[in-house]
Amino acid sequence: MQITRVGSQPSVTPSDEYFTGRVRMDPVISAPDPARLRAVVVTFEPGARTAWHTHPLGQTLRILSGLCLAQKEGEPVRELRPGDTVWFDPGEKHWHGAAPDCAMSHLALQEALDGEAADWMEKVSDAEYNGPRD
Repeated sequence: MQITRVGSQPSVTPSDEYFTGRVRMDPVISAPDPARLRAVVVTFEPGARTAWHTHPLGQTLRILSGLCLAQKEGEPVRELRPGDTVWFDPGEKHWHGAAPDCAMSHLALQEALDGEAADWMEKVSDAEYNGPRD
């Protein structure tokens, strides 16, 4: 058994290469081999968002607070609220972040394949971010 005490892991500011706006990541777990689970609580200030990306083994997001916007390539932007859970299939190109006027936090769970949990792509444009909503 391994216990990680609250406050024992510092918050991280992710690379501007993969995010737009102010984002903070608070690690939950990066399980030791042979387990592949990676989990992090990510907090997005209003308007902040990820770049387009995929996950080799998929990703689950559980919205904890605020208003989340998420989009799968080729589909409208979706609104997700606290308590909502979304699953992105392996290799599914998508992005997620906070609404323009409301911060958002989610728990992100994904598995790593050969040590990699995400494949990062181009940033989401303002036109894509402000695109049609479902």
